Amino acid sequence: MDEQELAARLGPDLAAAFAERGYTTLTSVQEAALDPAAKDCDLRISSQTGSGKTVAIGLALRDLLDGDFAPTDGVAKPAALVVVPTRELARQVEVELAWLFAKVGHRVASVIGGSSYRDERRALGSGPAIVVGTPGRLLDQLERGAIDPSGIRAVALDEADRMLDMGFRDDIEAIFGQLPEERRTHLVSATFPRDVIALADSVQSDPIMIEGTPLGVANADIDHVIHLVRPEQRTDAIVNLLLARPGAQTLIFARTRADVADLANALADSGFFVSALSGEMEQRERNRALAAFKSGDLDALVATDVAARGIDVQDIARVIHAEPPSDADSYTHRSGRTGRAGKKGTSTVLVVPQGLSRATFLLRRAGVTARVEPLPTAEVILDARDEIVISDLTGEAELAATPDERTMSLAERIIATGNGARAIARLLAQRFARKAPPREVTPVHARPVEQRKERPRPEGATPRPKPAPRGDDWVTFRVTWGEAHGADARRLLAMACRRGNIQGSDIGAIRVMRAFSTIDVARAVADSFATAAEQPDPRDVRVKIQRFDDRGGAPDRRGAPHRASAPHRAAPPYREREREAPPPYRGRPAPHRKGPPPQRENGVAPVTLIPPPSVDAERSKPAGPKHAGPRHAEPKHAEPKHAEPKHPGPKPAGPKHAGPKHAGPKHAAPRPTGKAPKRGRGGRPGGAPPKRRKG
Repeated sequence: MDEQELAARLGPDLAAAFAERGYTTLTSVQEAALDPAAKDCDLRISSQTGSGKTVAIGLALRDLLDGDFAPTDGVAKPAALVVVPTRELARQVEVELAWLFAKVGHRVASVIGGSSYRDERRALGSGPAIVVGTPGRLLDQLERGAIDPSGIRAVALDEADRMLDMGFRDDIEAIFGQLPEERRTHLVSATFPRDVIALADSVQSDPIMIEGTPLGVANADIDHVIHLVRPEQRTDAIVNLLLARPGAQTLIFARTRADVADLANALADSGFFVSALSGEMEQRERNRALAAFKSGDLDALVATDVAARGIDVQDIARVIHAEPPSDADSYTHRSGRTGRAGKKGTSTVLVVPQGLSRATFLLRRAGVTARVEPLPTAEVILDARDEIVISDLTGEAELAATPDERTMSLAERIIATGNGARAIARLLAQRFARKAPPREVTPVHARPVEQRKERPRPEGATPRPKPAPRGDDWVTFRVTWGEAHGADARRLLAMACRRGNIQGSDIGAIRVMRAFSTIDVARAVADSFATAAEQPDPRDVRVKIQRFDDRGGAPDRRGAPHRASAPHRAAPPYREREREAPPPYRGRPAPHRKGPPPQRENGVAPVTLIPPPSVDAERSKPAGPKHAGPRHAEPKHAEPKHAEPKHPGPKPAGPKHAGPKHAGPKHAAPRPTGKAPKRGRGGRPGGAPPKRRKG
């Protein structure tokens, strides 16, 4: 496409902006955004990472950016909002849209968490036509009155799938609640799972699907490689990978912030120029790390999934996954940092031997096929390094430092002394001492799956049935996330592995109900899983994971929780269940009763009046209803203890209970709480209160 054709498609101003950036053609997703059939329609844009989706958003908004955007009393009146999940992506989108509309005269401003409110108000007061922001800060500025939403004609949600994974759905819905009904709404996402489609259906009308590349089609410019490694040698493997390709710009992904810090420190100790990028860093530190990485001053950047969103560096040659991601969508976003703008890239995954089948399945779900290769050994790395040194020192190619006449004269004098070889060896030793030598990594080979040989069976013999898995090998956990909120087995598996720090092989049955779900976790890791899963999840603080036993009852293996004392009722909505207050504490819960539950009348269980045990100077309360709350410590009695007979008297007639055996009557009466219950004028139900015994 020549300049005239580009000007005819874009107009002279946008064509000039393309020419300044060195772009002479449009990508497939940009062509689709300019299709006349997409004009005045809500768009769902899906394309590979690095295919020009951000510019496609600008092209979809260009016809709506007309009018006067001058602020009133410092309040911005933009025509379009672009909502993104992370700060780095907001900065990237701001830069991309700024150069696209610079010659048109439209300004672009960004509002992100961690930035100064004063600086943002100054930017909003400049009259931007487009405001880019993260959901929380954008909603904050709308509520503060810094942005007037009355003139907004279009909203674009970039990387909508990741925003939902990070728990921004409430903020997004609140933002849309303040916008005009008449507007265009565009969604941009690398993947369109069910929850993204549900969100799109709620905010779009008659949308058109634009696919720069079909969903599920992998980027052909990325080479996917799996290296098997022992768990304790992950850092050694990464050191060898960096040494095998010196100078290649590398982005390394780790699972948690702690892993990022540990790995970055280990690589720095090995002589590499590395920096970390995680959500806990200050915005100034994040900007400094990104600037150093983009300028090529770093050998590698170690980052988490969320923090790496928005890294738009065209020259990233390789992505290394220190561990496989938790789901296929995360792998798509991770590997999409390389192979951008038509350049080749490599996505390398480090996998422990027992996790090979799961990693292969995960990559297959992502639509890619990876080959398994051994890690480069120390000998191979050293041989390759020697060839590079010989080529650099003796070749004709120009290097960054070219020797002048004085340097050449000095070299000739050194050779004339007869010690030229030793002098060169000293110089090489100084060069090699800057970085650690390659590590000795134990080679791990993939084991082929052997087919089990069947023994010949006698004629007429029936095959022995396989034993069913034991139920006590698993512990059931309840997750406050159900099908009504977008949960499915795949996403539940990914969340459980991420929050509980376990492998997919430790997860058993997953049951997805309407308002909640249950998952079975191997008993061997259940305790550590419960401890880790109890921690608040920054991606979605509303989702809680706890043992099913903690809520009372046991899970019904057919897919619904079993309640022994109440008929099944439909679960209330999600928000009501979360805000439902626990029943008041009425003393220690009665022990578990065996046998069928008591019959209810009008939804109320009958109450059996139980005579209190003979306790001096104490009055006990009647047994209250059972509840699934935690046991509370009983208050200590302030009065002195009195000796009581072991047998307080004859056993009263009545039904026997299945409570624990003790010295008193076989009743499930609660222990005294130390406080006498209040009585009306008529005394307590069932007769007069017991009289005090004279000691």
